[in-house]
Amino acid sequence: MGIKRYELNEAQWSRISSLLPGKAGDPGRTGTDNRLFVNGCLWVLRSGSHWCDLPERYGKWKTVHRRFSRWCHAGIWERVFEVLTADRDNQYLMLDSTIVRAHQQAANGKGGPRIRRWGVPEVD
Repeated sequence: MGIKRYELNEAQWSRISSLLPGKAGDPGRTGTDNRLFVNGCLWVLRSGSHWCDLPERYGKWKTVHRRFSRWCHAGIWERVFEVLTADRDNQYLMLDSTIVRAHQQAANGKGGPRIRRWGVPEVD
C-alpha cells in the first residue's frame, strides 16, 4: 500500500519526529501513534473537512481532536513550525490565496486609514 494523500513521507516525518512529545525518553506515555495522529490532523486541515468526518484509519475523531487541541495549547505545533520555517531551503513551505482570507468588507473599503491627531480638525 503506497502513501496516501495528505500523509507525510519518510523524509518529512524524520524532520519532525524528534520535535514531538511521546518519545521513549520523555515522561508519560510513549506516543507510538504520533505519525498516524499527525497524518490524521493533516487530513482534516488539508481536506477542509470537519473533525467528525475523519477516516477511521486515523482513530476516533474526538480523541484525535482532543489531542490536537492539547498540542495547540502546549505550543507543540508552534515549535514544529518554528523549526521548519527556520530552514533556509524550505521548499515545502507554501502560502497561496486559498489560505489567506479577508473580511467581506475588506474588498470595498474607502480610501486608506485616516490618521487624526488630537486637537487637529479633520480635513475633508
